Amino acid sequence: MNAQRRDRIGAAFDAARDYDAHSPVQARIAASLARRIGPLALPREPSVLEVGCGTGHLTEALAREDIGGTWLVTDLAPAMLDRARARLGDSPARRFAVLDGEHGPTPPEAPFDLVCSSLAFQWFEDAGRGAARLMDWVHPGGWLALATLGEATFHEWREAHAALGLQPGTVPLPTPGRIAALFPGAQVITETETETHADARDFLHALKAIGAATPAPGHRPLTPGTLRRVMRTFENAGATATYQAVTVLWQRPA
Repeated sequence: MNAQRRDRIGAAFDAARDYDAHSPVQARIAASLARRIGPLALPREPSVLEVGCGTGHLTEALAREDIGGTWLVTDLAPAMLDRARARLGDSPARRFAVLDGEHGPTPPEAPFDLVCSSLAFQWFEDAGRGAARLMDWVHPGGWLALATLGEATFHEWREAHAALGLQPGTVPLPTPGRIAALFPGAQVITETETETHADARDFLHALKAIGAATPAPGHRPLTPGTLRRVMRTFENAGATATYQAVTVLWQRPA
């Protein structure tokens, strides 16, 4: 990811002060990932790295699953990290640090028994390089567990654009099969979450509120009139937004 785009994404998440009020789907996806991590064969006191913690949905859900040990909780956005710290509290077993999971330095604590991440991997520009990097941070016999978004995410918004011969600014996402290919031997589970909005303005506001409104590289904004036409088309179809959550559970050979 080039530095300018990385800074834009980080700034958008820094500004997402109302993230928790607009992220019920993100919380449900994090809880589902945590429930899948709970039964994994981990040491009694594992070393854990979380990449892209946001405000702490996954961290909190894993605590409910009694995943103890020592934690390094990280995010690209310093303000997000502060919100997670405020939500979860400081602990001798939990360290918070700013980290660019795709391009930042390797954490000195690596490798880890568990590397986990919920809804951060889709922001990696080079998914193959990013996947290899995360897998390299896993201790032999340890686990990489992440949830990311597949290509069906926001298909309703894309279809509203397509109906008018337009291209949306949403970031292109891979198929679940393409995601699976990045993690050879992994278990891959695909689930769908939906959220119905009052109208298109509510949908766009929610994206901005959670810091997810950064457009795809090279996207040219629509004129106000054209955007209103897209919004009406989206509303006529029900103003529903689908999230295709793809969970990856990969164990590094011992």
